[in-house]
Amino acid sequence: MLKSIVLSAFGAGLLVGVILTAVQFVTTEPLILHGETYEQAAEAPAPEAAPTPAMSMATHDHGAAAASEAHHHDGNAWQPADGFERSAYTLLANLLMGVAVSAILLGVMTLKGDPIDARRGVLWGLGGFFAASLMPALGLAPELPGTAPAEIGSRQFWWLGTAAASAVALGLVVFARGYLLKLLGVMLAIVPHVIGAPQPPTLEAAYPAALGAEFVVASLVASALLWSLAGLSSAWFYQRLSRAPG
Repeated sequence: MLKSIVLSAFGAGLLVGVILTAVQFVTTEPLILHGETYEQAAEAPAPEAAPTPAMSMATHDHGAAAASEAHHHDGNAWQPADGFERSAYTLLANLLMGVAVSAILLGVMTLKGDPIDARRGVLWGLGGFFAASLMPALGLAPELPGTAPAEIGSRQFWWLGTAAASAVALGLVVFARGYLLKLLGVMLAIVPHVIGAPQPPTLEAAYPAALGAEFVVASLVASALLWSLAGLSSAWFYQRLSRAPG
């Protein structure tokens, strides 16, 4: 069983990673590049008035030190180059994510004990999308470059808590027999949003609001594709491998 799960997760992860990368290439990646242009424009220093000779002498040393520090900082800030390098890193990340998501879904389906098939795989995948993407996005929506984010530690803690609460809530609503347990599941899904997600220092962004909204929709669609396709393909691979002789 473990061998079938591992092989199925890797097979599904490769398939999902390639498809997701192709989808992102024409959906979210152009939006990210567009957002980066606004971010760079917002960070560009405004032109200054020509200094007088006295001002030049007074600020020469300070300006040279600041320029040296900025150059040193920029030199250490690495990011993949646009084009092939960016796409290659995106593909690698999506392959790893596809394998991880497929393994999680297969593990949960195996623990549940029901027969694993493509239909159940899709349903479990949509459940994973609900818990790990859709519900957390109600408080922490996907963000383009140029957004002022909240503190990273508090964001991660809130996301993990929301995803866990949403997963348990969905399990209670779908599988619990009593209405009180189903009601408890609904309340549990609401609790993280009553507490509230960490708020950024400012709601202003460098890019237009319409561009941000388009990115949120595109990101959620890509996430739904990731989870549902991972569930479908991993269950399909697992079903075929389980039936194989030997």
